[in-house]
Amino acid sequence: MKVLVTGSSGLIGSMLIRSLGDSFDFSGLDVRKSENSPEIPTLIMDGSDLDAISPAFAGIDAVVHLAANAPVETPWPDVLKNNISTTHNVYEAAKQNGVKRVVFASSNHAVGNFEMDEPYSRIRVGDYEELTPGGFKRIDNTVPIRPDSDYGVSKAFGEATGRYYHEHFGLEVACLRIGTVNAQNSPVESVRSLATWLSHRDMAQLVSQCLTQPLGFEIFYGVSDNTWRFWDNDYAKKVIGYAPLDNAEDYR
Repeated sequence: MKVLVTGSSGLIGSMLIRSLGDSFDFSGLDVRKSENSPEIPTLIMDGSDLDAISPAFAGIDAVVHLAANAPVETPWPDVLKNNISTTHNVYEAAKQNGVKRVVFASSNHAVGNFEMDEPYSRIRVGDYEELTPGGFKRIDNTVPIRPDSDYGVSKAFGEATGRYYHEHFGLEVACLRIGTVNAQNSPVESVRSLATWLSHRDMAQLVSQCLTQPLGFEIFYGVSDNTWRFWDNDYAKKVIGYAPLDNAEDYR
């Protein structure tokens, strides 16, 4: 399978290419070349220019769309250009070039305001008093959009655009509401990450399943099998056979 990775030089893109390089024929699309990223054919181009990026999609079977400004505090002009415009162009270039599938790196921030509600507001700060792991309703793929930032809005836009391209043009789309992925590959950032951590190998497995299993339009949460997770991953287990191996509790 020929797979184009946008944002191929980033943390997740580089990790996926290294982890899954024996299973997929990767190429890249990025605004810059990174000395630390794996050596794959890469088009260096601004994603907000549809005509310029379209050649990267020729002959491609699937796209893993990671390119974006990732910080939650990203100012609106950058969100508009690099997250919203670029994401629309990726779907459109996929359609124009006959690409069958897009795996879109959405974010938990598309529904981030649920963390203002109990019990999630308590779990995120490590207050587990009178709570039982899994003894509450986890946030799943059916909840309404509740973005917590312009960044979260851009990810909700990407999900909505994916549904549009699926229902009108037949594109197969998996939207991954990714949790905490970091260079350390451990839940070290905060108490919250003990609930939200996604390990590198679980991330790679999730993407691999999205690339190889039957899909229509789906939303999955990118989270490891953490004891105190408040996002649902049972749906991904059921639909695409996701089988996370790691638990943040092992690092507490």
